Amino acid sequence: MKRRIFINNTVFPVIMAGLGGGGITNLFAADRRHEKRVRLAENGPMIPPVPAILLTVNGKPGGPNEISVVWTFVLEGEPPQIGISVADYHVAGDLIKLHKEFVLNVPLAEMVTAFDIVDMHSSKVGDKYALSKLTAGKAQVVSAPTVMEAPIQVECRVFNTISVPPRRTVFFADVVATTVLEGVCDENGRLIVPRVPFFGMTAGSGEFYTMGQRVGHIGETVGRDDIKY
Repeated sequence: MKRRIFINNTVFPVIMAGLGGGGITNLFAADRRHEKRVRLAENGPMIPPVPAILLTVNGKPGGPNEISVVWTFVLEGEPPQIGISVADYHVAGDLIKLHKEFVLNVPLAEMVTAFDIVDMHSSKVGDKYALSKLTAGKAQVVSAPTVMEAPIQVECRVFNTISVPPRRTVFFADVVATTVLEGVCDENGRLIVPRVPFFGMTAGSGEFYTMGQRVGHIGETVGRDDIKY
């Protein structure tokens, strides 16, 4: 498929509602407002699902390019801005500080094995393209590599950085280009969700899930259907 490009006016949507339950009973099929709430012994950022994203960035001079798994979130739709959180012990953080730009590659569910290989070898292997058998491409606006298998590629330039104790750096970036494979979006640049089997990481269980049933859209309660972000 050919790749289309939408410059400076779009960011990938993180729409992961309605995950399948694998046959497990839905706890909220009935009114449960008055049932007992249990506090867990271990505090955790249980905000499922977290989008599965492969970050790519240029390496150091003479070194291999880097693929990493990072926490990702949307800052703003217009202008399009995103944020990523990178552990300070990961090699990607220093490379982002060096180059000030990167690409977020949205993988398909069929890429889950390669995704996990990248994640589990984040600071242990130099050339993770070779290890994961993913194909390196070239971004169209920023100077950074891409993952050619990814149906959506979001090209970003850093505009602010915050150090978050004890061991994280958060990068805020402008989206300067978004490219998609033909057929992923309609003629208006709106994502056609059923055509792309995304997956996410469920914070709280450590499992990967694809999207399930569509349950609505932004603005539905006020009669709007034009909002994408």
